[in-house]
Amino acid sequence: MEININCDLGESSKLHSTENDPLLLEIVNSANIACGYHAGNKLTMEKTIEISKKNNVSIGAHPSFNDPENFGRKRIDLPKSEIKKLITDQVNILSTIAEEKKIKVTHVKPHGALNNMACENFDLAKTIAESILEVNKNLIFLVPTGSEMEKAGKKLNLKVAAEIFADRNYEDDGNLVSRKKSNAMITDPEAAKKHVIKMVEAQAINCYSGKQIPCDIDSICVHGDGKSAVSTAKEIKNGLVKSGVTLKSLDKLKKFV
Repeated sequence: MEININCDLGESSKLHSTENDPLLLEIVNSANIACGYHAGNKLTMEKTIEISKKNNVSIGAHPSFNDPENFGRKRIDLPKSEIKKLITDQVNILSTIAEEKKIKVTHVKPHGALNNMACENFDLAKTIAESILEVNKNLIFLVPTGSEMEKAGKKLNLKVAAEIFADRNYEDDGNLVSRKKSNAMITDPEAAKKHVIKMVEAQAINCYSGKQIPCDIDSICVHGDGKSAVSTAKEIKNGLVKSGVTLKSLDKLKKFV
């Protein structure tokens, strides 16, 4: 079995540190890089790309609402034309810098509130998918498994990679437990590893209630924030390798080659 490990990186802001980024880029297979709208800037994009290239980590755009004050986590209703501009502008920003560093952007993964809203709303998900197609039809659409984004991406014949979250709990409807709730995060590295291995082996989401929802799993997202971020990523990587999983960057997965 092939699996990808991805992480949101280059998210330098007053709300988030990038101190773990270099260590995480020695563990993960693909990096979702902030494009300056919710976090990051040209320098952090350049630095993250350089370290990713050194570690053979594939890179992707991590587009968000233009809302650095709230780290892109505030829901904002925008017309279709503005959503399209958000996506295309951010993918192009990262692609331009990547070209200078002689590496290609291979995927797109929406961030924060934009991601959460599109998981629930097919029309918004379709707008994002259409935007990706307009920029580059070969880009991989990295989306939460079972989401409206997965449905929209497949309907438009995009390359779709379905992800699960290593350090987040799930509600019975398959959505993530809100960060406002005390049980949203899984902070113990060992618990996160068991959570992931169980989902990968069963090809199903583990809900907090104990319910399991069958799904496709191509990638596992580990978050870069938090004191246990690096140790959690290491535990998950080691656990997957020990269970016989082959780890690859998104663009090297057989389904996309």
